[in-house]
Amino acid sequence: MSIEQRINEDAESALRAGHKADLLTYRTLLAQIKDERIKLRPKRELTEEDVINVLNHALKKRKEAIELYRKGNREDLVEKELHEIQIIEKYLPEMISEEALLGIVDETIKKINATSLKDLGRVMGSVMKELKGRVDGQIVQNIVRERLAQL
Repeated sequence: MSIEQRINEDAESALRAGHKADLLTYRTLLAQIKDERIKLRPKRELTEEDVINVLNHALKKRKEAIELYRKGNREDLVEKELHEIQIIEKYLPEMISEEALLGIVDETIKKINATSLKDLGRVMGSVMKELKGRVDGQIVQNIVRERLAQL
C-alpha cells in the first residue's frame, strides 16, 4: 500500500472518529501531495520518493514554525505542531542513527578524498543522495562541517 493510500485511509478513520485536528493534518498532506502530482504531471507520474519529499518538506515547515512559536511564547501552537509532526513521521522511512550517519560521513569523506571545508558541497551531495529522506540535512551539514574541520 502506498503512503498516499495509507494517509487517505487514516483520514477516513479520523473523519469517522471525529478527530478534527488529525483530519485537518491528513487533508493538508493529501492536498500537498496532489499539488506535487499536478506539478509533475506533464513530465512524469508521482513516485513514492516524491511523496516522501513532500512529507519531509511539511515536516521541516512545522519544525520551523515551532521555533517561531517558542520565540513568541505560544506553547498552545507548539503543541499543535508537535502533534502534526507525530502524524507526519508515521509515514516517513525510519531515520538513520547518529552512529550510522557518522560512519557514512567518514566513509564518504575518504571516498571523495575531501581535505577541507571547501569540499563540503561534494560530501553533502553524496551523503544526502545516499540517505535521501532518512536524515535531516541540517544534522548532516553540522556533522560534515565538524569532520572536515578536523582534517
